[in-house]
Amino acid sequence: MRFCKRCVMPDSKPDLFIDKEGVCNACRSFESRKKIDWGKRRKELVEIVEKFRSKDSGTWDCIVPVSGGKDSTYQVVRMLQLGMNPLCVTSTTCDFSDIGKKNLENLKSLGVDLIEFSPSPVIRKKLNRIGLTQVGDISWPEHVGIFTIPVQVATRFKIPLIVWGENSQHEYGGPAVDSKNSILTRRWLEEFGGLIGLRVSDLVGLEGIEKRDLLPYVYPTDKELQDAKITGIFLGYYLPWDGYSNTLISQGFGFHSYETTIEGSMVNYENLDNYQTGIHDYFKFLKFGFCRASDLASVHIRRGRITRQDGIQLIKRHDGKFPWSYLGKSLEDILEPLDITIDEFIKLCDKFTNKKLFKTDARGKLVKDKYQNLIKLYEPEP
Repeated sequence: MRFCKRCVMPDSKPDLFIDKEGVCNACRSFESRKKIDWGKRRKELVEIVEKFRSKDSGTWDCIVPVSGGKDSTYQVVRMLQLGMNPLCVTSTTCDFSDIGKKNLENLKSLGVDLIEFSPSPVIRKKLNRIGLTQVGDISWPEHVGIFTIPVQVATRFKIPLIVWGENSQHEYGGPAVDSKNSILTRRWLEEFGGLIGLRVSDLVGLEGIEKRDLLPYVYPTDKELQDAKITGIFLGYYLPWDGYSNTLISQGFGFHSYETTIEGSMVNYENLDNYQTGIHDYFKFLKFGFCRASDLASVHIRRGRITRQDGIQLIKRHDGKFPWSYLGKSLEDILEPLDITIDEFIKLCDKFTNKKLFKTDARGKLVKDKYQNLIKLYEPEP
């Protein structure tokens, strides 16, 4: 495993490329931001919102997909500052946290209309379990619904502009064609929008699931998108995107951070809405040998807020801990609705663990400490 010499990201991350100088494409992408004329980009954004602004106030000007988190709060603030009348759309998370509910209520208090779509909890429980057991992603239905529900609403209400936040390929690396993308396409959804190889059509027949049960997770057809003239833009393409500054702005508009550092993270202001997030992040660690703290440390290193040495120490302290709790809720309570025991969960963890990245004994069994934590074989060098 190789690590970027500038940040702390490993080349085990899908779509991350480290060049001959030892620098990853995410750092190169951030480096290129210095050449961007952000004034020109903002002017382009203003021109776009003016083009899509409702001429007679007969409908909403745009759709803003939201969760109530720091970034979606920031998106709504920016649209309101541009004089837009957004319709906010949220596909409620699978295990909505108390602080997530509070932040969604705060979002409403900004003076926007909000559609809260709640897919059947019976079906979603099955999808959580299928996602966890088959592809190692407990949050599969949530990640898909984030993209399908707002687009479905856009086509049905004929609101042609959808304002997304940041294309993750800008921040964390990816194919060059996608890192430059300012439009959300169907291809982007299929490759980067959370499907991770499990298609909606694959689910019919599993655990008694029928086609009609999956309506919330179906992306509109190309014809439906064309007929409604749906355009999706990434706000982060037009405004310099930074999760921390987004947080500061959102806090000024009533957003609540967590009372302490979040388990498996190194901050207290992101991924607050879903108790299952700790499991999702831990499985990323099992598959690729890095987790949320590595992502965050790299982001802050690129912006000069911490040194690379700081980042190395922080990921050793926070990355990849067994998720005994998240936002104060116990793992047992998080798994209970899915009818999965702790022992069954540990077996699933072992099933998805990349043994090339972690210490094993002479029999090939994973070595763990008394808290079920694994021992990494590779760490970034100072």
